[in-house]
Amino acid sequence: MKKILFSAAFMLLATVAFGQDLPDNPEPGKCYVRCKTPDIYKNETINVAVSPEYKKIVSYPAEYETIQEKVLVREAGEEILIVPAVWGTQEVTYYEKEDGTKIEIEKASFLQGFETVETRAATAKWEMSEKLPDCESSNPDDCRYWCYKPVPAEFKTMPVEKLASDAKVNKIRIPGVTKTYIRKVMVKPPSTSIVKTEPEYKTITKTTLVRDARTEEVIVPAVFRSITKQVLVEKGGLSSWKAVDCSLIDNTPLPINWDFSSATLNEGAKQIIDARLLPIVKDGVAVFIESHTDMRGTKRDNQELSDRRAKAVTDYLISKGINATQLYAKGFGETRLLNKCADGVVCSESEHAVNRRTTFRVVNQK
Repeated sequence: MKKILFSAAFMLLATVAFGQDLPDNPEPGKCYVRCKTPDIYKNETINVAVSPEYKKIVSYPAEYETIQEKVLVREAGEEILIVPAVWGTQEVTYYEKEDGTKIEIEKASFLQGFETVETRAATAKWEMSEKLPDCESSNPDDCRYWCYKPVPAEFKTMPVEKLASDAKVNKIRIPGVTKTYIRKVMVKPPSTSIVKTEPEYKTITKTTLVRDARTEEVIVPAVFRSITKQVLVEKGGLSSWKAVDCSLIDNTPLPINWDFSSATLNEGAKQIIDARLLPIVKDGVAVFIESHTDMRGTKRDNQELSDRRAKAVTDYLISKGINATQLYAKGFGETRLLNKCADGVVCSESEHAVNRRTTFRVVNQK
């Protein structure tokens, strides 16, 4: 009986509120809400370079080889039996280590910057004005107008690396190491009979350059990050009335067992939403989601917690493909207790649990 009276009152209120703009051929025992087709978006993936391609230079040192060489330290000569030959000395310079090159590498340097990317294009939506104060008509739909108001685009700023200076090579010349040896030379030959002398040799060690220092360039590829951008495919608009179960216009509980001081949906909560709420909003109607807490904790913390819990439910529905224009959410903190358990009143855990609740009801879509 109470349900029938409430349905009749709801239909009477709808008649007063909307005048002749009512559903055609309504079904007895059903309640009706105004719905509109949602804006349809598609997701596009774009790639943003977060690290540029740059050149990396690898250096290899010079390669040397140590060899032994036989050198003449005394030439063949002649000796005079009576007057010996006169000998002098000569200093001969040779490279113990030949010239080479040393390579120093200056690494590439980067600057930290930011790049702003459009994540949702600008659009617009319909909004109906309030009734003009000087309107003389008793029809609530008179003296109003529709405004097509713009909705600004959304952007996301993300950190990126930019190349300040690329790697480069500095070559430093390394002089070779020289040494000398002394050899004897004949300054004056003997003046009488001559006796030949054999040449003398010495083995020396030398370091020769086999392969000079060199570099090799390696290209380090750029790094990209994919982000999703929403693009409007089809603009929504007003549609007709939709029949709903009259029990849905009252607050209907969602028996979510929230973790203490948490607004995160666990798997059990998601299953409850999937079973009880998701089929209703998939039918195109709009819902108002409320979240409440008990009185334990500060009023400010309870208000913020209830707001986050209501938002968590709407965010989950949006992730399941429900248009945001169908969803309204609000947290009431501890302002709407269902029993005596206010500040200063001792209550059991089960009595506090009555006040911790999340509900939804079907509403007209604005």
